[in-house]
Amino acid sequence: MNAIGSSFANRNAVAGKGADASIELRDIKLALGGDDIYGDVSFSVPPGELLCILGPSGCGKSTLLRLIGDLIKPSSGAITIAGQPAAAAWEKLAYVFQSPRLVPWRTALENVILASQLRFSRRVNEELRDKAKSLLRMVGLENDGHKYPAMLSGGERQRVAIARALVVDPEIILMDEPLSALDINTRKRLRHEILQIWQMTRKTIVFVTHDIDDALTLADRIIVLSPKPSRIVQTIEIAEARPRRIEQAPTLQAIRVSLEQQFATFEH
Repeated sequence: MNAIGSSFANRNAVAGKGADASIELRDIKLALGGDDIYGDVSFSVPPGELLCILGPSGCGKSTLLRLIGDLIKPSSGAITIAGQPAAAAWEKLAYVFQSPRLVPWRTALENVILASQLRFSRRVNEELRDKAKSLLRMVGLENDGHKYPAMLSGGERQRVAIARALVVDPEIILMDEPLSALDINTRKRLRHEILQIWQMTRKTIVFVTHDIDDALTLADRIIVLSPKPSRIVQTIEIAEARPRRIEQAPTLQAIRVSLEQQFATFEH
């Protein structure tokens, strides 16, 4: 795992030095219902990066994912995905939500297959079924494809949702607080699994969270948003080798303290 992580870190360093950005937001402003959500937000995400967007509740973190996915339009500014306008690039994206949103009358395997059926109007054949099985194997559910969502734990349902996102082979995965509804032990396990999946697939991931430890454990880079009208108050590069143990890494502990202090200022 360390060798994989080291190799991938090197690839990311090269990508950040000249490769076209997977995602670019320029001078984004947004007003909804008379409220200014953003006060001019700009950032880019190079191919293969695992970026965490961190901020207090209600600051517009999830709304940024909706903007990237062209589900809502900015009031001003521009968003491009691999050089294309966001409206033309939706097939490059897949989502993992806070709630797994599985269809209750479909098995885990059928839920994974469903994403490909809906996006590509594909008929279920052996090739698609094998691909879905291999993705369930990747997320540790090789023997659970026959189970319905009600038979799975919260963490298992979220892993099915990750496999469902991967089945359409997106370039970019947008993760909207996918760990927030899980207990602490399941959350830690799924953090590790998300990291493994990222290292295996080389997807660009934008991961929204309000949890500092999520960001420190997962991210290549953290963008910290202020309360509304939100702006980027800090961008943090995380160079610590993976897998990370915050309690054993003085650098990560110092960043955690700094972020906790930053969040405390948001409350005043």
